[in-house]
Parts: sequence; C-alpha cells; structure tokens
Amino acid sequence: MNILEILTPKRLLGNFGEREAARLLKRKGYKIIKRNFTADGAEIDIIAECAEAVVFVEVKSRSTDKINPKESRPAAAITPEKQRKIINAAKIYCAFNPKDKKKRFDVIEVLVEGEGKARRVKDIKHIMGAFDKSSAYVGYVKR
Repeated sequence: MNILEILTPKRLLGNFGEREAARLLKRKGYKIIKRNFTADGAEIDIIAECAEAVVFVEVKSRSTDKINPKESRPAAAITPEKQRKIINAAKIYCAFNPKDKKKRFDVIEVLVEGEGKARRVKDIKHIMGAFDKSSAYVGYVKR
C-alpha cells in the first residue's frame, strides 16, 4: 500500500493544501506536470513548468488551530536534509524528463481554517527559489 493512500487527518490536510497550491500555480500560468512524484525515498509534491523554468514545489500546509509556536513559518519545516532529498529526486526526474530550462525549488505555504468540508484557505504564500543546492548542503558533513 502506498503511504499517500492512507488518509489520516494530517494527510487530508496535506492533500487539501496541495490541491490549493496547484490551483494557485495554474492561476499564475504554470503548467502542472506531475503531482506526488516519488524517487530515492523522497516525494516532490508538485512539478510544474513556467516560461523560464521547471519548478519543483514543496507544499507545507498547517491548520491555524495547530500552529507550532516554535516554527516561525511552515517553510521552516523543510530542513537541509529534506532539501537534499528533494534535490536528488528532482535529478532523477530530470534524467528521465530532460528539459532545456532552469530548475527551481519553490515552497508554497498554505494556512488552513476549519475541518472537513468547512476547510478553507486562510492564507497562501508562494516562495519562489526557496532553496537550492547551496542551502541544502550548508554545514553538511557526509558520513
């Protein structure tokens, strides 16, 4: 069974956030190429394309009633280790789907109010170029 098929409350929130993130990207003129691409132990939430780049998007959704005060913003949950995994998965994707465009790693933060069918987006923020290879490997010591 695929972990993405287990519909826990956290996964339902994540699915909602990813749908809203894809809608935002489409409104901005991006073409959604793939959702939930998995490779090398990592998942890329959305792979999209705009005029100048292939964009690998990590979506971080948070419920407004369960915001962690220690986490300044949802994007802060994307650690350098997570960034490296996403970058490696993106390399695998690009090996099988070559495009002569720049590659970019974005984050979309989705703050959600309510539960179930009453769920709605309170705020959504698209952070373009949120990380790259240099930020993912800062302080990294290979063991």
